[in-house]
Amino acid sequence: MNEYIKSDLMRYRGRCDGAAFVKEYLKNRTFRFQCAFRLCQSSGLSRLLGFGLWAVNRTKRTIQLPRETKVGYGLFIGHGGPIVVNPTAVIGNNCNLSQFTTIGTNRNQAAVIGDNVYIGPSVCIVENVTIGSNATIGAGSVVTKDIPENATAAGNYAKVLNYNDPGRFVTNRWPV
Repeated sequence: MNEYIKSDLMRYRGRCDGAAFVKEYLKNRTFRFQCAFRLCQSSGLSRLLGFGLWAVNRTKRTIQLPRETKVGYGLFIGHGGPIVVNPTAVIGNNCNLSQFTTIGTNRNQAAVIGDNVYIGPSVCIVENVTIGSNATIGAGSVVTKDIPENATAAGNYAKVLNYNDPGRFVTNRWPV
């Protein structure tokens, strides 16, 4: 099994064995989408299988995560989307993307998101901003400026609220 798929499975199920894979794959359309996404980024026959799964996957209508987007280990997409991510975005390891998240740009480069970042529901991350590792972005926030590491930020426009227990919502982390 692909290491990226194992890491995503760990985030969803808390373990990464064959039984957990079969159960999650059959039950969770978001996980099926992520398997196709990860296989498209691999090589050889796995890549070919990934393109086949990508072609038949219906979830790509609600999760717009282009195949060329750079995503680290352990991605968790909560509630099946809808999510829109620009292909130039870079998403680190063990990140949570909640429903109605948009990571976009009108210019050249979208956001760079660090490791162990929790992005709450209905968050818009606009343009070339950097979100540091272990950050938490609160629900409904509009992020237009960099967020430092270990910070909790929220609001429209997002401001740092505190540095108390950031990233606490990122569970079942894949060790990197």
